[in-house]
Amino acid sequence: MIIGVLTLDFFLAYSHSLKEKRRFINSFIGRIQHRFNVSVSEVDFQDSWQRARIAVALVNSEGSMVRQVMDKILAEANDYPEAVLSGHKLDLY
Repeated sequence: MIIGVLTLDFFLAYSHSLKEKRRFINSFIGRIQHRFNVSVSEVDFQDSWQRARIAVALVNSEGSMVRQVMDKILAEANDYPEAVLSGHKLDLY
């Protein structure tokens, strides 16, 4: 069994309040959960207007499948129009 955890760091240049940030977070999390059937949560920077850290978790019996799905999620995050992906980390256990 392989557990994949992808951590995504975002910079939200046009966010001027926690309410605007929450709108982005909820939109992004809902989209990723719906498209990829993974667990997603905001894990850091909850009190910062312009920064967000989101973790994505996936369990599968094949490591190649976990990596493939995480690569697709990373590509989606990179192309997300409302925020800039400022960093990411993929851990497989």
